[in-house]
Amino acid sequence: MKPAPEKPNVIVFFTDQQRWDTTGVHGNPLRLTPNFDRMAIHGTHIDYGFTCQPVCGPARSCLQTGEYATQTGCFTNGIPLPEDKKTLAHYFREANYHTAYIGKWHLANTGTMPVPVEKRGGYEYWLAADTLEFTSDAYDTVLFNNDNEQVKLPGYRVDALTDAAIRYIDEQKQQEHPFFLFLSYLEPHHQNQRDDYPAPDAYSDAYHSRWVPPDLAALGGTAHQHLGGYYGMVKRLDEALGRVQDALKSLDMTKDTIILFLSDHGCHFKTRNAEYKRSCHESSIRIPMAITGPGFTAGGRLEQLISLVDMPPTLLDAAGIQLPESMQGRSILPLVKRTSAEWPEEVFVQISESEVGRAIRTKRWKYSVVAKDRNPTQDSFSAEYEEQFLYDLQADPYELNNLVGWESHREVSDELRSRLIRRMIAAGEIEPVIKPATSQST
Repeated sequence: MKPAPEKPNVIVFFTDQQRWDTTGVHGNPLRLTPNFDRMAIHGTHIDYGFTCQPVCGPARSCLQTGEYATQTGCFTNGIPLPEDKKTLAHYFREANYHTAYIGKWHLANTGTMPVPVEKRGGYEYWLAADTLEFTSDAYDTVLFNNDNEQVKLPGYRVDALTDAAIRYIDEQKQQEHPFFLFLSYLEPHHQNQRDDYPAPDAYSDAYHSRWVPPDLAALGGTAHQHLGGYYGMVKRLDEALGRVQDALKSLDMTKDTIILFLSDHGCHFKTRNAEYKRSCHESSIRIPMAITGPGFTAGGRLEQLISLVDMPPTLLDAAGIQLPESMQGRSILPLVKRTSAEWPEEVFVQISESEVGRAIRTKRWKYSVVAKDRNPTQDSFSAEYEEQFLYDLQADPYELNNLVGWESHREVSDELRSRLIRRMIAAGEIEPVIKPATSQST
């Protein structure tokens, strides 16, 4: 048996379009996520986790680079990650890690065609598809290997990717160097061509007409049609997490391996716009997030507002790798170790494709602006925005009462406008003009 690596192995367990309140630790009563809940309780639970861009490709560019989407250039789907952008794979490889990517990539714009080596973000082992939602179906998993040969994996798609990941982990046990594995699922994202959420057969009818989150119950959308399948997908994802954890335990690698669980964005089931994401609302931007392993075991519950863009520097920091100046997020290790209480009081969100929008979320307030004269699929920013939403999350946690323009909340809006502008400038954007909303009496 080879000696344990001096540096920790790192696994990113990445889901697609998963709401934070699918988890038991966030109050879901259906017992969908016992493995995630255990991980959150015994590791470090990021109670307030958020995406910085609520759409697939842009969020993935942020997670690979630690930069906001306007900096990566991938502010909409379909824009390839620039080949000169350094990713997590590059930094881990420089630190003598073996790197692997399994699953959905969505950063090459090759569609159903294989991803050429130069567009793989520096990953060495490759078993992936650029748009897995189009190369595969729930029981028809098709990816491409290092040689760009088509590979069809048996089983339900979640299980097929998990089997591949466990095979990779087992192979790495015999190596002298640590590994960095990015395991990227499609679930619980919808199957695009059918606008459907195909759960595994065992759960196809298990969760219909069960618990409906209050925002969806109030607003309608497609929740009653799709939540049952969505929950079944979440259940199987959690079982996959348990299988990865079991594999590590059986290989005596648990104490040597960091696991980060997170999603790229949430899902509002056509309640906030004509599809499932791309809005400032909690249902779009709030995600489940927990991390365990060396440096994070028994880390407790973090109450700070933490962004997806904070995860790349966190992983590098935990592996003892120097943080590059280009990364715009912050490592959460000082928070976990309780060596620092300094942390931003808001998270910053960029929104594209549905609109050119920007938002901040504090513990109490949500404030969003929109550039109505810009093309959301062509323009990454604007010099001028208008106030769009203001929510008091303390009084209105499900964001049903828009306070923007209310005279009684003008002072709050003014303060949040200043804070949003500061965050936009810090992210590398030009200083914009934000027009106040038309005044309304309460």
